[in-house]
Amino acid sequence: MDRLFTIERIDAERARQIAAQPDEVHVHDFEELIVGISGGLEHTINCEVAQVAAPLVAFVAKGQPHRLVTQVVEGQFDMWVLRFKSEFIAETVFQLYYSFHQKANVSLQTGTCFNRLGQLCELIDLEMRHPAPDLSVVHHLLSALFIMIESEKKKVAADDSEGLAIQNETFLAFLKILEDNFRRPLSVEFYAEKLFMSSRNLNLICQKIMNQSVSELIETRKLTEAKHLLAHSAKSVSEIGFELGYNEKSYFSKVFKKKAGVTPSEFREEAAVLLNGAS
Repeated sequence: MDRLFTIERIDAERARQIAAQPDEVHVHDFEELIVGISGGLEHTINCEVAQVAAPLVAFVAKGQPHRLVTQVVEGQFDMWVLRFKSEFIAETVFQLYYSFHQKANVSLQTGTCFNRLGQLCELIDLEMRHPAPDLSVVHHLLSALFIMIESEKKKVAADDSEGLAIQNETFLAFLKILEDNFRRPLSVEFYAEKLFMSSRNLNLICQKIMNQSVSELIETRKLTEAKHLLAHSAKSVSEIGFELGYNEKSYFSKVFKKKAGVTPSEFREEAAVLLNGAS
């Protein structure tokens, strides 16, 4: 994906076309959120197949193996697909990992409250169709959409019989601690001690749930924030590296290039092109 953000509305005709030529299990380099107004999905994620009917929300994190098959129900299908780079909404994307890590697909209640999700998607789509879309407006609308989704999820939580296992509770606690501390140069042992467990056990839990080690998750969060700051602030590369716990610019640049494939300065130039292209 060569843009920071895209939105697409899929109707029944398009859903039939997708169902006729479904993708194989694949991964992508962006985050994907689906808001389903009507219709259904067969969603394979992390080797588990789920059937979910609208109204629904589904989230697929960057790098998660998944496969979607659209299902027209009684001639109806209406879903929004929002795709965005992690750095576009860096302060929120790990909250989505937190919120959807156990259950990527959630059926919601019908009614006025859910309808607001569709209305927000329409506002986002309207802004993106403008000849010069304002991505800051899109960013705020997307944040509001996430808040409303969390509110709707809480309404069905009491009816959800799937209790959190101990390892999931530990992972959620780890993400909370990570969000508060990722800017500091802290070791894996710091997080393990905060959770009253060994580094080895914390690594095993993170590997099982996200297929990343604790160190990789810490670096991923730092990288997401670094990309956001490079794209949306005037701070120098050195300032950003220091803010994220890297005392030497050269080391920060080395780590960034290893993860992102380009230097921080090159990424900033690419981001500027993307932002200018959207506006």
